[in-house]
Parts: sequence; structure tokens; C-alpha cells
Amino acid sequence: MNTFKKEERLCSKKLIGELLQNGSSFLVYPFRVVWVNQPADLPRPFPAQILISVSKKRFKRANKRNYIKRLVREAYRVNKQEFLYHSLEEQNMAVAFMCSYIGNEIFTYTELEKKLKLLLERLKKEVVKSLPKV
Repeated sequence: MNTFKKEERLCSKKLIGELLQNGSSFLVYPFRVVWVNQPADLPRPFPAQILISVSKKRFKRANKRNYIKRLVREAYRVNKQEFLYHSLEEQNMAVAFMCSYIGNEIFTYTELEKKLKLLLERLKKEVVKSLPKV
């Protein structure tokens, strides 16, 4: 199921606002991740929603920004099942996160994929750590 559908993209202005106000963050260079747990009782087909952003300040040309976003999207699409979805579904959790590219240079796809795998592993640990102790 290596797809990347509209429902997996974070588009809700309300949720993005909540993410920026109340979200927890961490850094896995060249990414900065801000995430927030979503209520698991809401019916949704996917356990995670992602927003990918690349700074206009660092990359002036739109074609470079779009290229980086395309690489990140592809790396996420290929690795999300293995590194994120299984554990979120086991925990019956949902998460929304923003992945901001903060690097100054463009990484190759293989380097970027390695970093994204680390990012997803770290996100999984952070989400599990945030669970209320029973």
C-alpha cells in the first residue's frame, strides 16, 4: 500500500494552527518536525497526516523547493508503512506532523531517505513516549 493520498496530507487550517501553537518538536537534520496527537476516536482512513514545507528563504527558486518536496514525499510514501503506520495502528493512535526542510543544500534521494527513516523512527518513539501511563 505505497500510496500517498489526499487524506494523508495535512490541509486543515485549524489543525495546522493547533500544530504550530501546541505541537512538540524535534530536529533530525535536515528536517525539523512539529507533531501533535490527534484524537483516535475520529474516523480516518490513515493514522498519520503530514505537511511538507521547504523555506523560501533558503531556496529562492520554486523549482528547487518543489524538487525537495517531491523527494521527501517519495521517501515518505515508500517508508511510512514500515516505520510509522504499524506502530500507530497497534497503539490505536493518530498523529499529525509537519516536516520542514531546514538544510541549506539539496541532499541526494538516498541520503534524504536515510534521514527520513531516522525521522520516522524518532517520531514513533516520541508518540509512544507521550502516551498517558496506565
